[in-house]
Amino acid sequence: MTQGMDGPHPDDRMRPAGRRNSQGIRIDPEAEATHEPRKAVLSTLVKHEPGVLAEVSGLFSRRQFNIESLTVGATSDDDIARMTIVIEEPEPGVVQAKKQLRKLVPVISVEELEPEAVQRELILIKVSGEKPDDVNAVADMYDGNVVDASPEAITVELTGSQQKIDAAVEAFDQFDVKEVVRTGAAAVERGGTTLMDERAETIESTAPAESPQTATDD
Repeated sequence: MTQGMDGPHPDDRMRPAGRRNSQGIRIDPEAEATHEPRKAVLSTLVKHEPGVLAEVSGLFSRRQFNIESLTVGATSDDDIARMTIVIEEPEPGVVQAKKQLRKLVPVISVEELEPEAVQRELILIKVSGEKPDDVNAVADMYDGNVVDASPEAITVELTGSQQKIDAAVEAFDQFDVKEVVRTGAAAVERGGTTLMDERAETIESTAPAESPQTATDD
């Protein structure tokens, strides 16, 4: 008769907590969890050179990130451009978007702005010109300016937060909206912090330490 190994009976052994699949492999609760999508504003400094916009937009297309808007423009440095990217993704998607952006060669820095950051959008909305006085009244309500007018159509320019722009578009619906052009969000952090400051801090923290040099008579 073969002597069995010492230890508790199988029914008495401690079992790891958590669910297991049909193969007996433990299921990670974090991986199984459902993450609600949230809006994230990514402010990105990139090299100001041809092809960068195509490279960034191609990344989002390949990864199938849900991009809401993307704006790009020059900065105070002629060699650097700034992109403001608004996405709506579950938390793992937001984290992955930032990681993938940082891997692109033309990308200098990527920061997610705080929810209270200053965000503005510009819109041009063209409506029927049949009721110019009423159109002007609604434009005044939203601090808009009439930039073009004819008997057939009136074009109004407005700037503001996304909530303000959405409300204005809804208000102009009564005038037979013919065309709407929106720029997408431009955003900056409140207070004295700038993306350039954070870029400088990143460069400083990642720069290799200089090795001590021996003084010479040169």
